[in-house]
Amino acid sequence: MIEGEKVRLRPVEREDLPRYVRWFSDPEVRRHLSVYLPFSLAQEERWYEGLQERLRRNEAVVLAIETSEGIHIGNIGLHGINWKDRSAELGIVIGEKEYWGQGYGTDAIRTLLRVAFEGMNLHRIYLRVDADNVRGIRCYEKCGFHREGTLRDAVFREGRYYDQLLMSILRPESQALRGGDGGDD
Repeated sequence: MIEGEKVRLRPVEREDLPRYVRWFSDPEVRRHLSVYLPFSLAQEERWYEGLQERLRRNEAVVLAIETSEGIHIGNIGLHGINWKDRSAELGIVIGEKEYWGQGYGTDAIRTLLRVAFEGMNLHRIYLRVDADNVRGIRCYEKCGFHREGTLRDAVFREGRYYDQLLMSILRPESQALRGGDGGDD
């Protein structure tokens, strides 16, 4: 268990899968995810088995997000971990909509960044976010991510194309936000 201020991060368990099925059946939850169709429990089981293999190969870190009261509200992960360049792509979903806009995602990201930079010795964490995902962009900027560029017409949703923003944070920037000196990388 990895403790944040409002959340704790723990491994994803097979028992979590029915919640994922419920979350991803909701179009509002899926709206800004690469997932565009609901999943069956069998599909989630296959995803879970594939996840176990990616975890064994140290290609990903995927953790469940729980409130401090133990309520599973989402998941967060680092994907495509590149150990040579010390980088990874961040992904997050808060599936329980009643927890949206209350700082749980921000705390989960800050907690995972601490793990990525201090525990895993990564240097760069990046993400892609739909340009119309105002709440997500605000959260990422609050966590110290910087806009790097625009991926034009990168996502087709609801009958039209949308841009995505590429954002990143570097280890020294994260340390500066936490009051560290940036140290040697």
